[in-house]
Amino acid sequence: MAVRACGLIIYRRLQPAPSSKVTDSIEYLLLQTSYGTHHWTPPKGHVDPGEDDLQTAFRETQEEAGQQASQLTLIEGFKKELHYPVHGKPKTVVYWLAEMKDYNTEIKLSEEHQAFQWLKLEDACKFAEYEDMQAMLKEVHQFLCSRE
Repeated sequence: MAVRACGLIIYRRLQPAPSSKVTDSIEYLLLQTSYGTHHWTPPKGHVDPGEDDLQTAFRETQEEAGQQASQLTLIEGFKKELHYPVHGKPKTVVYWLAEMKDYNTEIKLSEEHQAFQWLKLEDACKFAEYEDMQAMLKEVHQFLCSRE
């Protein structure tokens, strides 16, 4: 049976300069794991018994980044599943999109992560390394740009 995990792609909007496009003001939150290859990822984690997927995404975000559901706005219309093998077993990760309500909200990392970055799309893709994560970040960005 596939391992199942859920998480949130969290973004915030900078205060844009009058001359800049709105899409240039979007930054994405990535966390660096404190284990393994120290890869960068949005907050996510395994589904606990009795939990639905979205509850898992919010719980993991609170545990890993210190963000309460009340500090985030879930963006309707975006949900993405990634499928990849981990240690030879299939893994499914479901992501939703959420915006920080307050740009300056402090990120509080758990022991699972050693660093975090707010990154514009191009840098987020460099940090993300995995092609499916890069593709998803680009898809999120296009989705947000199309709503402007």
